[in-house]
Amino acid sequence: MPSQDERLVFISACAPGDEGAICAYQLDVEGAQLKLVHRTTGVENPFFFAISSDDRYLYALHSEGSGGTEHDQVAAYQVVGNSGHLKLLNRQSALGSAACYVDIDKTGKMVVLSNYATGNVASYPVAEDGSLGESSSAIQHEGSSVDASRQEGPHAHCFVISPDNRFVYAADLGLDKVLGYRLDPATANLTSNLQAFVPTEPGAGPRHLTFHPNGKHMYVIHELKNAVTLFDYNADTGVLIERQTISTLPDDFDGTSHCADVKITPNGRFLYGTNRGHDSIAVYRLDESGRLTLSGIEASLGQGPQNLAIDPGGELLLCANMVGNNVVIFRIDPHTGGLTPAGEPVSLPSPSCIMFI
Repeated sequence: MPSQDERLVFISACAPGDEGAICAYQLDVEGAQLKLVHRTTGVENPFFFAISSDDRYLYALHSEGSGGTEHDQVAAYQVVGNSGHLKLLNRQSALGSAACYVDIDKTGKMVVLSNYATGNVASYPVAEDGSLGESSSAIQHEGSSVDASRQEGPHAHCFVISPDNRFVYAADLGLDKVLGYRLDPATANLTSNLQAFVPTEPGAGPRHLTFHPNGKHMYVIHELKNAVTLFDYNADTGVLIERQTISTLPDDFDGTSHCADVKITPNGRFLYGTNRGHDSIAVYRLDESGRLTLSGIEASLGQGPQNLAIDPGGELLLCANMVGNNVVIFRIDPHTGGLTPAGEPVSLPSPSCIMFI
């Protein structure tokens, strides 16, 4: 695998036709530079993807540009060595439209995904060769919330497997709920957890979530409210208990902005959330109890910061500015978590997802 000073990074270009691609870059950590090594084409509008824990397989969501009238697809790829090449294994229907999040469990036997437009989630068995079987379970979310323009029905946004590999959580923007499911990698089936959901503030619009490295806390970023909520997480029961909600925006900002992604450094000291509209990255310090303190808000240096990724060493943060068509590298201050632009931004059509090998 790449050395500590060189990392293989996959970044999606969520665009139609020949511009749509999953691009592999070599990241020089010390020099904060990205070098394109391969483009996997033949995949239109690849919005999000996940990589297996052994780095052998990549699972990508994509559509044929049908505008949501047909079901999207999830594609399985083999990662070929360290070259950045991807070998297509097969594709399956996502069983919904606007497929927006995919994850794979730690055993590599089960893939889960969520569909925004149709408001449903699904799971798939993974064969020994990494290919995907037909969906083994599909669950339709039901209901609505207070924002008639954005929450007229369910909109399952992310679907994240817990660090202990026992539960999976869907942040549903349309319902103002985080729904919990038990996962069974042996059968690739989903079942509702005893705590079926935890509500968020009406109109918050939960979008993405992530777990603290210590496995004791979950953080949910709200697209509509522009805030982050801390939940305590019980690994035995999967129960979530809300502890804190904090804004991602300056007090004096009165424009339109919508949050997108949330990430935590590997050492668990700092958390980052993106603001699309304000076009910035909120920086938080985390204390021993998991509580957040806003320490700064840095410009994302591009329009529409969509996705973040932190290198495994915790030195660099990469930001995909989807509307701005670039990827910006920031160096992380190990003492404050502050962000300093480093290297040169990389031009890429509609970058939407960044994952490290």
